[in-house]
Amino acid sequence: MAKRLLDIENLEAGFNVYGGYLKVLNGVYFNMDEGEKVGLVGETGCGKTTTAKSVLKILPEPPSRTTGGRILFKGRDILTMRKNEIREIHAREISMIFQDPTAALNPVFTIGDQLMTAIKYSNLHDGMTRKEIREKAVQSLKEVRLPDAERILENYPIQLSGGMRQRICIAMALATRSTLLVADEPTTSLDVTIQDQVLRLLGTLIQEKGTSTILITHSLGLVREWTERVYVMYAGVMVETADTAELFKNPLHPYTKGLMAAVPKLTGEGIAAGIAGRIPEYLNPPSGCRFHPRCAAVMDVCRKEKPIYFNCGDNHKTACFLYRE
Repeated sequence: MAKRLLDIENLEAGFNVYGGYLKVLNGVYFNMDEGEKVGLVGETGCGKTTTAKSVLKILPEPPSRTTGGRILFKGRDILTMRKNEIREIHAREISMIFQDPTAALNPVFTIGDQLMTAIKYSNLHDGMTRKEIREKAVQSLKEVRLPDAERILENYPIQLSGGMRQRICIAMALATRSTLLVADEPTTSLDVTIQDQVLRLLGTLIQEKGTSTILITHSLGLVREWTERVYVMYAGVMVETADTAELFKNPLHPYTKGLMAAVPKLTGEGIAAGIAGRIPEYLNPPSGCRFHPRCAAVMDVCRKEKPIYFNCGDNHKTACFLYRE
């Protein structure tokens, strides 16, 4: 039986801004086991990246502020760890591929400086020599199919294309022997052809290394192909979770159904429908269910009470009063 790796319980977090407090995460629940590949989907601004950065505890404080909940990684609460413990987690346990490789890489240091530093600190207790670290860096670049790895180590990020920079970010994340990889929109800034190459490469490397993975994306097609289980997020709340095949076969929450309906049809039949309205303002979010202003099936109880997670069988849960019976 697989061991529990990550357990987020009732996480509440937000940001202090000029107008007040933006409560972005409104009681987030999320869990995954060792070796599992889990997808996290939702519209832009729904809190996916804030959730991921909370797991790594890299949100700047201030302006961010966590007001409740726990993030248990291998049974230990990340939110209560000291700075040296967090650094150890970053070095050896959890790594992240960020959306924008241009922002993720420091422009004033060479690729070699940055990659070798990451390798050095993830192997700090192994006594690796500088020569061994450099050999590991070269090997990491070869694993992500970058030609002339020795030369690339001497380059600065500005000298490389977007696809090459993203491959370097993948190499850096996977070279640290992490237990958990968080891939946050890993192909956002790339064209479609390069996206496919990078995703296939990333999938192959994850499979070979057996790394547990959280894939954050807008693409339902990518989630369907890549993941074993999915969380659907809306305005700081997980509204539905199920095994991937079950979710696509039987979506329950009105928001999930709306996302499915918004996917263009490859057959050309009909026009993809959108979801009316927009994500609410976090400074003054709606009462009850945060989706109710946009929901076609809204009831009076939706405006007054926040729905809990109702178990709908087959490892399928949804936070919607339509399924409370």
